[in-house]
Amino acid sequence: MRHALTRAPAPAAAVAAVVLSALWPVPAAADSDPISLPVVRSSLDAGEPCAAASGQVAKVEPWSVRALGLARARSLSEGAGVTVAVVGTGVGDGVPALAGRVRHIGPAALDCVGHGSFAAGLIAGAPLPGVGVVGVAPAARLLAVRGTDERGAATPESLAAAIRAAADEGAGVVYVASALPTGGTVLTEAVAHAAQRDALVVAPFAPDALPDASGGASPAQQPWYWPAAAPQALSVMDYGPGGGRPERAPTAVGADLAAPGDSVVGPGPRGEGHFLGSGSSLAAAHAAGVAALVRSRHPELTAQQVHDRLVVSGYPDTTPRLDPYAALTAVLTDSAAPAPPPPPARVPDPAPSAPRQRALVVAAAGGGLVLLVAAAAAVVPRGRARRWRPPTRDPQAPAGPAPG
Repeated sequence: MRHALTRAPAPAAAVAAVVLSALWPVPAAADSDPISLPVVRSSLDAGEPCAAASGQVAKVEPWSVRALGLARARSLSEGAGVTVAVVGTGVGDGVPALAGRVRHIGPAALDCVGHGSFAAGLIAGAPLPGVGVVGVAPAARLLAVRGTDERGAATPESLAAAIRAAADEGAGVVYVASALPTGGTVLTEAVAHAAQRDALVVAPFAPDALPDASGGASPAQQPWYWPAAAPQALSVMDYGPGGGRPERAPTAVGADLAAPGDSVVGPGPRGEGHFLGSGSSLAAAHAAGVAALVRSRHPELTAQQVHDRLVVSGYPDTTPRLDPYAALTAVLTDSAAPAPPPPPARVPDPAPSAPRQRALVVAAAGGGLVLLVAAAAAVVPRGRARRWRPPTRDPQAPAGPAPG
């Protein structure tokens, strides 16, 4: 159900955050101390070794944190009491920013690729001393569910099973890292299953990278990808530090929301170091974190209402841009609710016009004249019969009582 939004104008601080984001060097961790970060990948080739720990630590906050205004949003909510499921390559059990807040299902504690751990850090990484990278909802809890094989390859069946398991385990938000061109039926049913359990599925609108067509031509793109194309899912696209998208990124078609996803910084599957990543899967991680903030601050909202709130509170653009503070504070009214009837208006009788007044006077006078003539018709003959003398008492009538 869609809603109407009442919202205050964007504050100057939010505008400043967007301007500052364009100045962020890529790749870098700080303007004064630029470093090169290893790149996180969404999958590995056969025989390729697992991702190694990064030796580089980002010491100042990335552009994405400033662009989203997370410090302001976290003053209202940090995601406490909400569980976010991470359906992807797994979440490593040696990530300091996630320590003590991750529950694993099956083999999900092993993250050979590193992508699931990176996304989990964007969603809920806690602040650490001397580290600028922090997640959107640092008080949220995480549920790691493997939705791919060990190398990061997903199938519709593996994703659908993971989505169902996450919802059945009580996750309020289900983040899915993959976008598949097939499997629409099984994945749509899995998303509907999650919605029935009041879990919001958040997914990238398209893959992070598209395979080249034969001969190295332009990337081939499908019109829809699942599970993002399911009706109840929140589909998210990425943008970068300058507000644009990479040249060969999938065309923005059908996304509900846009969020920072290009050149973003997050943790690896182990150790204190950081990686650099790009793609709509990472934009979806930011949106999943904000969904956790909203569900924590507004526990009365259903998953569908959280979906709608994130979309309608977004900063206006061709695809609305994720606005965490507005999502937490916007005043929404149900557009389907009937408006109360207005009070009945009292309309005074119109003042009679002069011709109408004259007509009423003439009619009244005429009526009085008719009555007068009728009375005369009855009285005059009797007066003539008595020769206009006053009537006398009948002499045969009995006399009344004598006065005492």
